[in-house]
Amino acid sequence: MAITFRKSFQILPGVRLNINRRSWSITTGGGRGPRRTVSSTGRRTTSMDLPGPFGWRKTTRKRRG
Repeated sequence: MAITFRKSFQILPGVRLNINRRSWSITTGGGRGPRRTVSSTGRRTTSMDLPGPFGWRKTTRKRRG
């Protein structure tokens, strides 16, 4: 069984700091609009809850060059 670590803190209304074993991320928005998450690994995600059991998510990764 793997041991995992994840912790989330609300730092301002509508802004969360998420920490896990390998990285951290900042999530803003939510509620009725889209959520935007920026990770320390370069991943950027925009997601939104849709009516019913549906959702939408788009993830991009910063290119290393």
